[in-house]
Amino acid sequence: MTTTPPTRPARLLPWMAGLALLAVAAGAGWYGLSSGQVGGGAAAECKASRAVADRLRPLAKGELAAVNVSGSPKPPPAIAFNGPDGRPRSLQDFRGKTILVNLWATWCVPCREEMPALDKLQAERGGKDFEVVAVNVDTRNAERPKAWLQENGIRNLAYYADPSGKVLQVLQKSGHVVGLPTTLMVDPDGCEIALLKGPAEWASPGALTFVQMALGRS
Repeated sequence: MTTTPPTRPARLLPWMAGLALLAVAAGAGWYGLSSGQVGGGAAAECKASRAVADRLRPLAKGELAAVNVSGSPKPPPAIAFNGPDGRPRSLQDFRGKTILVNLWATWCVPCREEMPALDKLQAERGGKDFEVVAVNVDTRNAERPKAWLQENGIRNLAYYADPSGKVLQVLQKSGHVVGLPTTLMVDPDGCEIALLKGPAEWASPGALTFVQMALGRS
């Protein structure tokens, strides 16, 4: 099911509501970031990723105007979540491909509005070199997100989830998350090259071009 995205002002209010709900949902306390901290050595490890970021920066406009393309790419904080088979996964498991990591919840209205576009993006661009990794962060009723995806025709996204809420806690503390949805792009070397705090129309021509350029395609 493809929906017509509301205008940007119409999306602002529900996103702000999602921000308030996020504070409640993740208010159980902070999770340690010791394994996710990065220093100068890690930033140097991502030196080659700067060329990718430089290609993307002029494309952060229109529907993607709020995307922050990194001027100094580095590995994102270490996070863990469950894969489609229920087994633990981390961002390291996706080394070798570009990934668009999206955090969403069923209680977040802009997240729900964004899912059809992410599903379409995965259908059109997903493959051995790219994947939309949509991580559900609902902490109650683990079956509800799966049911919602089925009911709304989301068929192309693999189901990733963190019912523990630790991913949100880690990314809140690092400053990546202030509300939902939140999306970050990580390149094949495991370096974060872009971050978006808020929704976007990920199936728009501009977004498709953004992904193509991240993959080194014109």
